[in-house]
Order: sequence, then C-alpha cells, then structure tokens
Amino acid sequence: MRIAIVTDAWRPQVNGVVRTLEATRAHLLALGHDVLVIAPDAFASLPCPTYPEIRLALAGRGAVGRRLAAFMPDAIHIATEGPLGLAARRWCGARALPFTTAYHTQFPDYVSARTGVDPEWVWRYVRWFHAAAEAVLVSTPTIADALHRHGLAHTRSWGRGVDLDCFTPGGPLDASIRALPGPVLLYVGRVAVEKNLEAFLTAPVAGSKVVIGDGPALATLAQRYPSAHFLGRRAGAALAAAYRSADAFVFPSRTDTFGLVMIEAIACGTPVAAYPVPGPVDVLTPATGAMHDDLGQAIRAALLLDRGDCAAAGRRFTWAAATEQFVAALQPIGPARLAA
Repeated sequence: MRIAIVTDAWRPQVNGVVRTLEATRAHLLALGHDVLVIAPDAFASLPCPTYPEIRLALAGRGAVGRRLAAFMPDAIHIATEGPLGLAARRWCGARALPFTTAYHTQFPDYVSARTGVDPEWVWRYVRWFHAAAEAVLVSTPTIADALHRHGLAHTRSWGRGVDLDCFTPGGPLDASIRALPGPVLLYVGRVAVEKNLEAFLTAPVAGSKVVIGDGPALATLAQRYPSAHFLGRRAGAALAAAYRSADAFVFPSRTDTFGLVMIEAIACGTPVAAYPVPGPVDVLTPATGAMHDDLGQAIRAALLLDRGDCAAAGRRFTWAAATEQFVAALQPIGPARLAA
C-alpha cells in the first residue's frame, strides 16, 4: 500500500508525536508499504509564536497537493492540525477523497496554557478539522471519550509501543545519575509550560530530581530550581540507562493524550508517579504506577512498587501491534477517485 502521512511535527523536533510517526513509518516500511511523509522540512517555514522550536511550514493546498498527487497514495493520513494538515485537508476535501486524522495532543489545553485563550474556542477548530475525516485515531479510551463529548464520535484506536530492544530492565546504568543522593526521581520530555514541570520541581519529596529534555522553559526553570539536575536531551541507549538509573519516573503533565515516556520507563523497570488524568489513567496499573492529586504522595507510593512487575508489564506495548491498528484504520482511496 502507498501511504501518505502529512504532519506539521517532524524532525528535528523531539516529542511524542514525532517519535510515534517515526516508529510507525519504520514499521510500515518493514511490512513492505511505500510511505511518503510530507513535513515542514520540505518547505520554507517560520518559527511558531511562543514556541520557536516548532516550525510552521509556508505551504498551501497547491504545494501539498502536488506532492500528494505525484505520489498517488492508496491512503492519506493527516497527523496534525497545523498548516500542512490544513492544506492536505482542503486538498482532499476539494476532491472528495477520504482521509484519516489523529488526535495526538490536547491541542486546546496546550494553546490555552501558552496563550490564555479559552480552550472552548480552540475546540471549535478541532471539531471542524476532524469532522471531515473518515476516522480520528486516538491512543486511549479516555481520549476517545473526550472527543465524543465534543461531538467527534468517529474515533478508532491507535495504541503506542516501545522499542523493546533498547528499553529493557537489563543493561548499563548511568553512573552520574546513580551517584546522586537517592531516591533519584526522573522526568523525561519537553521542558515547556504545558508539561506542568514545576509541579515536579516543587514536590516536597526527598532525593534528587533529574530532568532530561529540552524546550523553551529550560533556561528559566534551570535558573529557578538550581538544586535540580538538568541534563539536556538524551536518546537511545543513553536514555534507557537514565530510566534504569532512576528510582521513580515522574510524569507531571495534565494535558498529554498518552505519554510515550511512561511506557519507556515501565519497560526499563522504573515505576511511574503521575496525576490521575488522561494518559496515566489509561497507561498505568497498580503494579506500574501510582496516581494521586497530590504528586508528592504519588511519588512516595511509586517508590514502593516492584521493578520486575513494571518491566513485565512494559513488554505488552509493541510498535508492531500499534502499526497494525494504524493500517486497519486507513481508508482506501481507489485509483479512479484519485485520478478524477
């Protein structure tokens, strides 16, 4: 199958959306599919206001449509609601072509956190954008329920996976992290206001707090919380070593739809502390994480969990299974309709 994926989130960005799409693309290619990714790196772009690491492509329906038409896809997936996603939606709409979309992030809450805009105003756009899709792919039942409440009932499940060759309980530790006074509490992800990172950094718990990641709030938070250890970006084996070296993983976000970093931590045998909100409530079990409205209490409870139970549970998250769900949700176009 020839599959076109249109996304406003792509390398060099480092976030859950990009990592999900990269893993899905790799598994699709391994299955023999032909995949075209239309992303901002193919166009001139501008930095996103308040979030310069994200580039907004300067491309309209014609520029995106020409690439789609040249590829002659059997199915089109529009991954994001940004400029490229909007251009692809308009091109498909003008030709009455079916497509799928995905709800990767709590977009209304993110915009509200960064701008103060009422999230209900953003939901109007989200409803309009996804209403024309044949199916909206969602990572958890909680997010499906949220979309249903906002008038988007045509959802399909698309889970997430872990690179189980990399994120394992057995393997090297990070000596510098293990040398810190324990217990070692780890956060991995974007260092940005919508991640609610200050809830972790101010939690009244003993031990050392380690932050891995980059983002627009990094300099401010590093200056404000000098006792925390900000280690920058890590990936692959170095990231897996960091997970193994932590006594608990802390996920303070209240706006994520899933949280890939949680299942990476679990696969490495590291229990998770989080708020009882969408994402954690779907991913965590009593054996793998502790959830509480008091994050400090959740952290203290997570430190008591068994690492072996966590690692065993982490093995059930595979990209192979997630990619099967993705393919099953795609809507075939048909050569006659594409040529029309």
